[in-house]
Amino acid sequence: MPKNIEALIGKLKEMHGAPRVELTYHDPLELTVAVVLSAQCTDERVNRVTDALFKKYRTVEDYLGAPADVLEEDIKPTGFYRNKARSLKTIARELKERFGGRVPDDIDTLATVKGIGRKSANMIVGLAYGKPAMVVDTHMIRVSGRVGLTTQKDPGKIEKDLRVLVPKDAWTPFSLLMILHGRYLCMARKPECPRCLLKEDCDYWLAGKYVGP
Repeated sequence: MPKNIEALIGKLKEMHGAPRVELTYHDPLELTVAVVLSAQCTDERVNRVTDALFKKYRTVEDYLGAPADVLEEDIKPTGFYRNKARSLKTIARELKERFGGRVPDDIDTLATVKGIGRKSANMIVGLAYGKPAMVVDTHMIRVSGRVGLTTQKDPGKIEKDLRVLVPKDAWTPFSLLMILHGRYLCMARKPECPRCLLKEDCDYWLAGKYVGP
């Protein structure tokens, strides 16, 4: 059924408060690093690691100049630290060689940087530069499908669907609220449908797919 996006956003705000990201950062480079480290890791743990990391590494040159084993040790608590260290060095190298050490403020351009990808590019540009961005992560994929905002499974196609449904100036806050909703209420295994304010307009609930505890 057609969805009232403004009403949906209002209910998401009522449940989760102001749209926000739970990663701590002060500039586009720090956000880029935090997003890389957040893969398969909680934002809380990433923030504990970056509290010291961002005091030690301030530029792309700092990441490029760090011995691999030292960088790995500095980010080890976030998990998959060898792969993440390689990604950080690859990203730093591309940012230096292609963009003079600056994180691009264009989603399509940033998504071409190896190790970033479109989901991360949307997150970084939307938050660091305040540009409209539709972030399609695993939470967004799940929640938008359950609510009935899209029937697509491919992130790129979901992004296109949502860009049409949601007013452009609401793309970023909508994304952040949907991610919070997926993280804290509409979880993958045990969604808490009875206390969700979206349930009367949610295809998952209306179809009787919810199975209580």
